[in-house]
Amino acid sequence: MINSTSAEQPTAVDVVDAYHRAWTSGDVDTAMDLVADDIVCRAPGQDLTGKAAYREFIAAFAPELTGVPEVARFADGDKVALFYYPQTATATTTAAGECFTVREGKIVESVLAFDRLGYAPPQD
Repeated sequence: MINSTSAEQPTAVDVVDAYHRAWTSGDVDTAMDLVADDIVCRAPGQDLTGKAAYREFIAAFAPELTGVPEVARFADGDKVALFYYPQTATATTTAAGECFTVREGKIVESVLAFDRLGYAPPQD
């Protein structure tokens, strides 16, 4: 559910908050309702184009989450940046940063930064 301050269009922060809350709680379907069909995601080591590829990427990681403490958020017009700790069984302090672009109530771009090695299985 989006809490909008505008009667016509939710703000970029409203959209990103609802999206982030949904996917990090495992509700990928609701999260994808807030993503444009032609989304572009620039993630470490790969670029994803289109909702199907992005959904697959998010759906593969969401079940691994054990917590998602937020560090900070910043907004400037249609851009919203989130910094958070996507915690899993093997990583609790690996930070992630994500900058979203929102247009007409949908996320059209995500630039995602995180340390991929922070999520690698522990070495014996």
